[in-house]
Amino acid sequence: MSQTTTQTREPIRVTTGGDGVTIVTIDRPEKRNAVSLAMWRRLGDVFTELADDESVRVVVLTGAGGHFSAGADISEFAEVRNTAEAGRIYEEAGLHAALAIRDFPKPTIAAAHGVTVGGGCGLALACDLRVGDATTRMGIPAARLGIVYGTLDCSLLERQVGLATAKLVLCSGRIFPAPDCARMRLIDIAADGPALEAAVTLAREFAGNAPLSLEGAKLVLEAVARGEAEARADEIEAVLDRAIASADYREGARAFMEKRKPRFTGR
Repeated sequence: MSQTTTQTREPIRVTTGGDGVTIVTIDRPEKRNAVSLAMWRRLGDVFTELADDESVRVVVLTGAGGHFSAGADISEFAEVRNTAEAGRIYEEAGLHAALAIRDFPKPTIAAAHGVTVGGGCGLALACDLRVGDATTRMGIPAARLGIVYGTLDCSLLERQVGLATAKLVLCSGRIFPAPDCARMRLIDIAADGPALEAAVTLAREFAGNAPLSLEGAKLVLEAVARGEAEARADEIEAVLDRAIASADYREGARAFMEKRKPRFTGR
């Protein structure tokens, strides 16, 4: 990625290149990128901020140091999740992060390498696609910790792997190796090489297409998947009309006729 600009938001790093691809890195390798309460909040804020950045076309979420994320930082539970009220505050922070990723208007890809478990698995499931590699290990050991997953996390898991497999994941608490992750559809793409490299390559492919098409496709598909297409008919129609009226639509047609790569601007 040429001419990159890195903003350090320790321990959440945001790297933006000139190709429309932004990489958000959970950077706490000494704890296998375990997510603290402050980090849940920051992740939610980062994705909320990036949603309004027109230069961002696709976001890749990953972890530093060979792992995606070991999930919530259990070492701080005695202080920040020690009562029912504190538990609700903690869950709200996690919900803020998951919703900001799930509802991000542009495509998101998780590079799920190494340990991707618990809340880390939940973050990957909140993305649109998951790319794994030979190192990937995924699972949700909530049953081994006396934790019940909430509606959002369960819905993200169930829509990805189906009801029976979701029950297997949650009730067994197992950590599944890469081949099982691919078979169960915890990952969508099993890369031959490093997951991040494959995820960035896919993100660049997406980013080369019309931004309004990317956002429109995600909006319509999510509405259909959630059974909201009829209720959101006016919103969907507006998205379709905006695309047809766009300069990118005309540019795409010209580029096709001229047998060249289109130059999309998102306008």
